[in-house]
Amino acid sequence: MASKEKGPQSQQIDLTTLSVDNLAAVKKQLDDELEHLTASFQKLRQAQNKFRECIDTVKTGLKPASLYVPGTLSDTENVLVDIGTGYYVEKSAAEAEKFYNGKVEALTKNLGDLERIITQKSQNVRIVEDGMVKLLRQKVLNSSAQSA
Repeated sequence: MASKEKGPQSQQIDLTTLSVDNLAAVKKQLDDELEHLTASFQKLRQAQNKFRECIDTVKTGLKPASLYVPGTLSDTENVLVDIGTGYYVEKSAAEAEKFYNGKVEALTKNLGDLERIITQKSQNVRIVEDGMVKLLRQKVLNSSAQSA
């Protein structure tokens, strides 16, 4: 039996009761979900890497860079932190580092949870594929027996 997740609850399906077409539909749905989850995993990993880069930037301070207009920094101890949806908050370097570390830790937990879900979905796909193979073998054996 394969587990097919629907929201926070999971629903059990007896694969032996399904036709090849139904199994193919279940497999396609699982493949689509797996593809979406994998893409989400990659995006979360990219976000985590960006937050780590922010931590490195805050730790190492400002480095000389090419500027398009001349200027001087009046405050090198405080930084603007993007807290989401275009909002910025001024924080000390230590507070900014703590903020970004919190984001990295939260993403690490989310990535772990998502990885477990992806692993379960992958196992479900393999179970459905095995069910399809068994069903097709049985049909071939039945048709061979009937023609003999």
